Amino acid sequence: MANSNSVDMDPDVARRLFEEGATLVLLGVPQGTELGIDCKSWQVGPRFKGVKMIPPGLHFLFYSSVNSPSCGGEIGPKTGLFLNLKPRDILLANWDPKEEDLDFSASQNEEEVSRVRANLKELDPFLGPYPYEVMRKWVSLTDRVSEELANNLQPLSGRICAFSDVIPEVQLTHTKDRAEQPRNDTACQSMKEGLDRLPKMKHREGTELRFSVIPKKKYPSGATPAEITQCSLDQSYALETLLQKNYGVHPLNLLGELQFAFVCFLLGNVYEGFEHWKSLLALLCRSEESMQKRKELYLGLIAVLYHQLGEIPPDFFVDIVSQSNFLTSTLQDFFQFASGPGMDGTLRKRAEKFKAHLTKKFRWDFEADIDDCAPVVVELPEGVTVD
Repeated sequence: MANSNSVDMDPDVARRLFEEGATLVLLGVPQGTELGIDCKSWQVGPRFKGVKMIPPGLHFLFYSSVNSPSCGGEIGPKTGLFLNLKPRDILLANWDPKEEDLDFSASQNEEEVSRVRANLKELDPFLGPYPYEVMRKWVSLTDRVSEELANNLQPLSGRICAFSDVIPEVQLTHTKDRAEQPRNDTACQSMKEGLDRLPKMKHREGTELRFSVIPKKKYPSGATPAEITQCSLDQSYALETLLQKNYGVHPLNLLGELQFAFVCFLLGNVYEGFEHWKSLLALLCRSEESMQKRKELYLGLIAVLYHQLGEIPPDFFVDIVSQSNFLTSTLQDFFQFASGPGMDGTLRKRAEKFKAHLTKKFRWDFEADIDDCAPVVVELPEGVTVD
């Protein structure tokens, strides 16, 4: 690997990882490919054949193919996958030049894996050591993500791709089918008309991330207008619905999903991961009743956010159109709820410390008046109900 700046490792740790660590043998990866594991990446050199001394546990491998200099040297979109490695594991993959992807099918061939294990000493000079200096950071970003949770959330294909693999919802294989579609040989009269002319697309089966679905309906059936307004101010009904459906036995696994989405965005460049992270965070921060009864979930949320926000520039969350900061407005609601009556004392103190930390580090203002943005209860005419 090229351009690798490693720090000196404790000899005892190095010896233990050498004896117990897992090995990724990645054969045929083209020179110049950008490849990384967890929080560190490199440009592959001519001698590269894999990564050794990998601590057992969950890891994220990601890579981007690169065109040859004669073809412009452009970097392709990232592909990533979560791997759960056991002590002394050997995972074997070969680069597929046609798909520009790693093919791990050789790992299922026990005879081939045994042959590689017997030749590890000869392979050793061509294996780069795991970047142990990022291990602490990686664990802090994924300590809530179990192997089972990662398997449940990542696509059935096993690959997490920066660019979605989409296909038309309707396959227009016959001329008659295409003739029935809107014509595209005349100028559009509006943006809506232009969008309506575009073919409707969907994820290719097996390639979509399997995140929890956040309820669109934020209030129970038969709710009055006043109750609907209350459910928009306190979104506990929607949060509890999501938890009951997806994490009824282990509600703290929702924090693992929050971490999974963040890693998909931070390391995999998956914008969908960022959008889901924002949606989950907004739901958690605006659920006062749930905060009152789920102390451990919210103490965990503060710890998760503490580590995540250290990885992103403070102005990243600013909307370039409105100049409003999604994160400050979301956390403002959280801190307001956390300081309210009926809140656990430990959670209140932890939230106050976290607020002070963010104010000092990012100079974010959580004291702006939000009353101007408060929704208004609209009374419907007598006899009119909302389903």
